[in-house]
Amino acid sequence: MFKIGDFSKLSQISIKALRLYDRMGLLKPFHIDPYTNYRYYSAKQLPRLNRILAFKDLGFSLEQIRKLLEDDIPLEQIRGMLRLKQAELQKQIESEQLKLNRVKARIKQIEEENTMRNYDVVVKKVEPIKVASIREILPNYSAVGELFNELIGYLQQYKITKFDYCAAIWHDQEYKESDVDGEAVLVIDTALAETDRIKVYELPRYDEIACIIHQGSYLTLNQSYENLLAWIETNGYQIIAPNRELYIQGGQEQDNESYITEIQFPVQKV
Repeated sequence: MFKIGDFSKLSQISIKALRLYDRMGLLKPFHIDPYTNYRYYSAKQLPRLNRILAFKDLGFSLEQIRKLLEDDIPLEQIRGMLRLKQAELQKQIESEQLKLNRVKARIKQIEEENTMRNYDVVVKKVEPIKVASIREILPNYSAVGELFNELIGYLQQYKITKFDYCAAIWHDQEYKESDVDGEAVLVIDTALAETDRIKVYELPRYDEIACIIHQGSYLTLNQSYENLLAWIETNGYQIIAPNRELYIQGGQEQDNESYITEIQFPVQKV
């Protein structure tokens, strides 16, 4: 038998790890001296230790390994756990591949333009949001401001004066010079009666929404739209729902360089 220090050297596993495996029931000492409490291990335990290390190398947690080492565990259950781990690792590989593709796209953009664009695209999750809205066919995009004025006036009747979420939703599938299908939405957290024009509903949840921050005039929003749409195409996404413009800092004036707007497109991988 080997003292824990000698077994650590033999197996090339730290004493700290061996003690952890003991506490979790993965690898108990072969013998514990009742007088000194010294832990002793046997060379016969090396196959079990190697199995622990093999499962650990596959990415299983110590708790999962403890279950895998149970004597009465059915072979089908082991096969099922391995299949789940296979699917988990495949998902991780795909996620890292997406990151790699984005890095390649950024390198390519720098090499082609010899500059670093002042924008970054982020894919994030958005939760459902309760809103009041007015949707109408507008003469142009800037006319959405009139819908916001009407909506704010109605909400003020209910003593709602603070608007943390102010966004336009554009329902057309393409850019239009006129007859734009636009919607003004404001978040609400209280009961509100609907009218023929003002609707109350919940914006849907999206697992992936591609976003870009536009700093400056509404008149130059098209530049950020071009960058965002190019990124969506390059990175293998497709648009699945109408886009939103979230007005983080804005106003009625069209040409104001202090404005901050987040452009959002719900997407999914092709």
